[in-house]
Amino acid sequence: MNVAVIQFPGSNCDADALHAARTLLDPASRFVWHTEEGLPAGTDLVFLPGGFSYGDHLRSGAIAARSPIMSAVKAHAERGGFVLGVCNGFQVLTESGLLPGALSRNQDLHFLCRPVHLRVENAQTAFTSAYTAGQSIEIPIAHGEGNYYADQATLERLEGEGQVVFRYLDNPNGSLNDIAGIVSERGNVLGMMPHPERAIEALLGSEDGRGLFASLKGALVR
Repeated sequence: MNVAVIQFPGSNCDADALHAARTLLDPASRFVWHTEEGLPAGTDLVFLPGGFSYGDHLRSGAIAARSPIMSAVKAHAERGGFVLGVCNGFQVLTESGLLPGALSRNQDLHFLCRPVHLRVENAQTAFTSAYTAGQSIEIPIAHGEGNYYADQATLERLEGEGQVVFRYLDNPNGSLNDIAGIVSERGNVLGMMPHPERAIEALLGSEDGRGLFASLKGALVR
């Protein structure tokens, strides 16, 4: 279970991501700097963490999506490797074309940082199998541009193919269809705005994020 946590200039959730990966998936999880042109041999999961890559210049995630390492991340995903993008990582995934849609400014134009409640819409993915469909979980958010948008045809496809895996119960940012997280068509790439890596210890207020990592662990060892 080899995990690579990608670091971009401005990443500020990379240490949280690495801690979660080392605690729940692989003690040897490691950082990979964005200028690298390849992933460590045997990488199973690429974790794109939250933060403000390149200070959110142009658009959140737009510059990071064009970093040298992203060619290797795309190739990894195309081979069926797992990719998890959280918050800014989700923005990087949409900007790079690995996931459809876009993330725009929150509807009230305020930065939001608080726990939110999500419903698990699809518990049959590599990221959600440890949950049950319809389960309510509490995961924190911390973003200013988490308002998910896609055109109607894309929304219908996401809904029809079961690619919406997490949905806000009390939509904090205006995301269409209350979307909090989606997977790729193959189900090996997940992007979500809430931070599961910040909900793995009771001391932090919730352990509901542990299910995502337990799901991945089960998928990686099969």
